[in-house]
Amino acid sequence: MSSKKPTLYLLDPSFEDPAYPGEKFFCRHGSLVEGVLSHFPKVRDQLEIKRVKFQRPRAAVIEAIGEKNQALPVLVLPEGETWNGANGTGNGRVFAAGAESILATLAERYGLPTVHP
Repeated sequence: MSSKKPTLYLLDPSFEDPAYPGEKFFCRHGSLVEGVLSHFPKVRDQLEIKRVKFQRPRAAVIEAIGEKNQALPVLVLPEGETWNGANGTGNGRVFAAGAESILATLAERYGLPTVHP
């Protein structure tokens, strides 16, 4: 296993969408992941967490996993690592996109409890 931490990319906690002038939003998927991580700080500490603006292009995400993979939240694994919960690849890196895949990957890697059915 690599010594580098996986990187979790999340949208800023409050953002505007030009399609809805004057309104503020938060990402429910990213908030779910953050909420779970708040209960498990030892798992959160194993990640590098980066905030990204809502507007595209999202340069940091593009650099990590490519232009077509800008949807957030996304957990990018260290180079050369794979996990069963991951569901995508880009720029030679494996990633878990979406809250369910991210939480499954964290459960696999760090023993985080899984979502009750």
